[in-house]
Amino acid sequence: MAGNTGNSYEELAARFAKAKSLKEKEDTSNPGSESGKGRTDEINSRKAHVFKASHALLVSLFSWICLLHVIGIFLFTKGFLLTRLVLDQKSECGVLPSGQSVTQEPGSADQGCWHPKTFDKAVVIIIDALRYDFTIPYSSRTPGETTHHFHNAFSVLYDAAVQQPQNAILLPFIADPPTATLQRLKGLTTGTLPTFVDVGSNFAGTAIEEDNIVAQLRTAGKNLVHLGDDTWHSLFPGYFDPNLTHAYESFNVWDLHTVDDGVTEHILPLLHPDNTSRWDVIFGHYLGVDHAGHRYGPDHPAMTAKLDQMDGVIRQIANDIDDTTLLVVMGDHGMDAKGDHGGESDDEIEAALWMYSKMGIFGRSSSDRILPPASAKERPVNQIDLVPTLSLLLGIPIPFNNLGAPIEEAFIGRMGSDFKNLAAVNRLTSSQIHRYQNEYFTARSQSINPSLLFDQQWEGAQSQWQAAVQSADKASSLEWKELSVSFSTYQKEILSICKSLWARFDIPSMVSGILILAGSLITVISYASGSQGDTASLNPLLLRNSVIGALIGAVGAYSTLSLLQTTSERDGTLFGFAAGAILGLASAFISSWSKTVSIMPTSIWGWLAVTFTIGQSIGFASNSYTIWEDEILLFFISSFGCLAGLSSLRLVDTNDRYLGVAQSILFVVLTRISSLSRLCREEQMPWCKSTYYASANSSTSALWQLYIPFIVALALPDVIKSYYKGTRSYEGSAIFWIGFAFRVGLVLSAIFWTLDAADDGNWFNVEAERLKTARMIIARIVLAIAFAAGTSTYAWASPCVNVHIQDIASSKSSTGSSPGKSKRTVTILGYANLHGSRFFLLVTNIALAILLLTKPMGHLSLGVLIWQILALLEIIDTNSLSHSAIGPVMLGLLGNYHFFKTGHQATLSSIQWESAFVPLRAIRYPWSPLLVIGNTFAAQIICTVAVPLVGLWKQPAKQPALLSNVGRAMATHVAYHATINLATTMWAAWLRRHLMLFRIFSPRWMVGAAVLLVCDVFGALVAVAGVRWSAGSIGEVFGWP
Repeated sequence: MAGNTGNSYEELAARFAKAKSLKEKEDTSNPGSESGKGRTDEINSRKAHVFKASHALLVSLFSWICLLHVIGIFLFTKGFLLTRLVLDQKSECGVLPSGQSVTQEPGSADQGCWHPKTFDKAVVIIIDALRYDFTIPYSSRTPGETTHHFHNAFSVLYDAAVQQPQNAILLPFIADPPTATLQRLKGLTTGTLPTFVDVGSNFAGTAIEEDNIVAQLRTAGKNLVHLGDDTWHSLFPGYFDPNLTHAYESFNVWDLHTVDDGVTEHILPLLHPDNTSRWDVIFGHYLGVDHAGHRYGPDHPAMTAKLDQMDGVIRQIANDIDDTTLLVVMGDHGMDAKGDHGGESDDEIEAALWMYSKMGIFGRSSSDRILPPASAKERPVNQIDLVPTLSLLLGIPIPFNNLGAPIEEAFIGRMGSDFKNLAAVNRLTSSQIHRYQNEYFTARSQSINPSLLFDQQWEGAQSQWQAAVQSADKASSLEWKELSVSFSTYQKEILSICKSLWARFDIPSMVSGILILAGSLITVISYASGSQGDTASLNPLLLRNSVIGALIGAVGAYSTLSLLQTTSERDGTLFGFAAGAILGLASAFISSWSKTVSIMPTSIWGWLAVTFTIGQSIGFASNSYTIWEDEILLFFISSFGCLAGLSSLRLVDTNDRYLGVAQSILFVVLTRISSLSRLCREEQMPWCKSTYYASANSSTSALWQLYIPFIVALALPDVIKSYYKGTRSYEGSAIFWIGFAFRVGLVLSAIFWTLDAADDGNWFNVEAERLKTARMIIARIVLAIAFAAGTSTYAWASPCVNVHIQDIASSKSSTGSSPGKSKRTVTILGYANLHGSRFFLLVTNIALAILLLTKPMGHLSLGVLIWQILALLEIIDTNSLSHSAIGPVMLGLLGNYHFFKTGHQATLSSIQWESAFVPLRAIRYPWSPLLVIGNTFAAQIICTVAVPLVGLWKQPAKQPALLSNVGRAMATHVAYHATINLATTMWAAWLRRHLMLFRIFSPRWMVGAAVLLVCDVFGALVAVAGVRWSAGSIGEVFGWP
C-alpha cells in the first residue's frame, strides 16, 4: 500500500491523477491518450468557469431577494410602528396657557413664571431600574416564605416617608412602555407619551427637539450639571456645564461600579456649601442596579450590595442638601424576574418615585394616604406627572407637549387642605394640555378634533373657576376641591384620547409592505418548487428581467408621484422598485414556462412540509399559541421524527432501514433532551419552570450547568467524527479541524464561562479586571480559531478523502507456467460523501464562534442541534428526500425551536445584551451588535448555514445539478421563514387594536422579520457562497460537475 493523507489540492490531485493514469494504462491501451487528456483538461476548465459564473449568479439572486424583503419590511414597519407629530412650539414664561393665574402674574422668572416657585435648586437622581418593591419593607405573608436579595436593602426612602411625611413622599411611578431607558427619559423630560417613531420637522440624531423640562431650565438661565449615563448627552447635547459634567458609557452591563462610583465621587463635593453657587440643577443617573439585574437577576447578592450602596448614597445626599433644594429619586423603569426590561409587564413598568425636602412642603389629603402604598397597584402616579410637578415647583413653564398632571402631595400643603393651590396648578396644567391639543390637531390638518368631545366639560370647569376667583373669599375648601377634580378629570380624559389617538397606523404603507412580502414569497416558492431540471440557466433570465423591472418601476413611480406633488415620493419609489422587480421575476417564469411545473407538493413529505409551515403560520393569530410556540414546535419536530421512523421501516435495503430507524429514534430523543432547556415568559407562569438560568429570578448559571460546555467539548467532536467515519470521510483536513482545533475551541469556550461564573460568584481572590482580561483573551483566541484557522481550513483545505493505491499479485497464468501480471487497485476513502463532509466544516466553523456567545445551558441546546442536523441528513439520505421540501423546512423548524432553547423568547426583555462584551471591554461598532445578533439568532444561523447539505450530503462528486439542488433547498428554507414573517406581519396588522398587540403580537412580528433578514444574509453570503470553496476543492481534484 502506498500514500498518506494529502495536505493540499495539488498533492491529492496529483496522486488521484497518477492512480487514474496507472489504472487506465493497465486496463487498456490508448494511443491517443495524450490528446484525450488535453481535451479532458480543456473541458474541465470550461466547466470550472461555467460553475463559478453560475454560482455568482445564484449568490446574486438570493441577495436580490434579501433586498426585496428589506423593502417590504421597511414599508410595513413605517406604517405599523406608532408615530406622533412633534410640534415646534415652546411654552414661554411670560405667556400663560389660558387666562390669569389666581396667585401670580406671568413673566416673573425669579418668583416663578406661571406659579410661585417653591425651590431654587433641585437634585434629580435616577436609579436605573429601581422597582417599587425594592423600596418598601417586606415581610413573609405565608409560612415558609422567604425574602429575596432585593428585599429590605434600600430602606431610606420608606423610612423617611413614614417618619417625616411632610418632608418626603414615596409613590409607585408607572412607566409607559416600551420600558427602554431612551424612551423613558423622553417621557420623563417632555411629559408626553412614548411612541416608536417621533416624527418632527427638525431633529438631529436622537436629540430631543420638542419642548422639555431640561430646555426650559436652560432658557430660565439655570446652570445644569449631568453625572452618569451618557444617554443624556445624546438627548440634550450642549445643555450641561462642561466643567462640572461627567458622562459614562451606559451599555456595558458587566460593569456594576464605574458609573455609580463616578456619580458619587462628583456629586457629593457639589453639595458642599462652598460649591452650591456653581449649579442650579443636578441630574445624576446611576446604572449599577440595572446592570446588576441584567447580569445576575434581581435575586442575587450583587443586587443586595447595590441597593445597600444606593441606600447609603441617598442618605448622604439627603443630609447634605440645603433647605431650598428639592431632592428627587426615581427609577426610570423596573425589571422582570430575570433583571431585564423593555416590555410592559407589571415588574417592568412599576418603578419608584421619592421626593424629599428639608422645607417640609408635602401633605396628604386624607389619613389613609400618610403611609406609602403597600404595593405598586395602590395610588400610582404616571411618570409623565413628574414634568408639570417639577416645572411648577421650580417656577418654570410646563413644557408645551406635556400630558402629565401635578402630583397632589406636592401642592396640597403641609396640612393636606390647600385645595385652592391644588386647583390652581391643575388648571394651569389642563390649560396647557388644552392649548397643546388644539395646536396638535391643527398641525395634523384634521377636521375632527376628538378632544372637542370634552369641550363642554372644559368650559364648565372654566366657568366654575371664574366664579371661584371672583368670590375667592367665599369659596369653600370643598368647592376648590371639586374644581381641582374637574380639571384633573379633564386631564385624564385627554390622556386617554391621546393614548388611543397615537395608536394610529399608516394603513397604505402597511398594505404596501405586505404586498411586497407576499409577492416576493410567491417568487421564492416558484423558484423552489416550480422549476425543473438545472435552474442555473434560469438564473440569468431571472436577474435580468427583475433588475429591468425594478428600474422601470422605480422611475415610473417617482415620475408619477412627482407630477402629483405628493409627500411620499421615497416610499412610492421603493414600492415601485420592489413591485417592478417582482413582476420582472414573474415574467421570467412565464417566459420559461416549459421549464416550470406546478408548485403544489407531489409527495406526502412535501405536503407535510406545507402542513407544518401553514399550521404554524395560522396559529400566530392566537395569543395563547404565540405564547406557547416552543411547545408547538416541539410537537411538530417530534412528529416528523416519528413519521421518519415509520417511513424507514418500509425501506427495502436492510442497512438503510436500520440506519433510518436508528437516526429517527435518535432525532426524537435529542428533541426531548433539548426541551430540558427552557426560559419561561411571564404569560406561561405558573405552568412553566425556567431552567436556562440558576433560577427564575437569576441571569447567571447554576454550578451544575458549568459542566455542560465541557461535556459538549468532549462529546460533540466525537459525534461528528462518527458520522464522518460512516462514509470513511474522517480524512485530510477533517482530522485536524474536528479532532483538534474544533475541540480546543470548545474547551476554551467552556473555560471562558467557568471564569465568568467565578467572577459572578467571587470564587477567587482575584481582581475582577484581571478575570475580565483573561476572559477576553480566551474569547478572542476562540474567535481566531473559528474565523482565522477555521476559515483557512475551509477555504484552502483539500477534500476529506484519502487515495490508496495497492498492488495485488494475480494468480498464475492460464498455462500455469509463470505468474501473471500484478493488478493495481485504487481506493478513495471518503468518496461516498465528498461534498457533504467538506461543506460540513463550514457549519462547525460558524458553530464554534456562536457557541462562545451562548451561555452554558445554550451549549446543550446548540450541541444537540448540531447532532440533530447530522441525524436529519441521514434520514433525508436513507429516505431519498434530498429533492423534497421537508429537509429545508425541518431545518427552519429546528432553528426556531432552538431559538427558545437558547434562553430567548419573542420579547425584548429576553435579549442577552451582555453577549456584546464577550470578547470586548466596551461597545465597539459594528462588532457589539453583531455579537448580540449571533447570540440571539444562533440556532437559525447554524441551521441556515447547514441548508446546502440537504443537496450535498452523500451526493456524487460530479452531480450535474449540484447548484440547482443547493438553490432549491435554500429557496425552500427562505420560503419557510418568509411565510412565517408574512403571517406574523399580517396578523399584527389585523390585530392592531388587540389588547395584547405590543405585548405578544408585535414582538413576534419583530422576531419574524429579524429572523428572515438574518437567514437571507447568512443564506446568501455564507451558506450559498460557501459552496464555491467546497465544490471548488472537489472540482480541482476530481473534476468539475
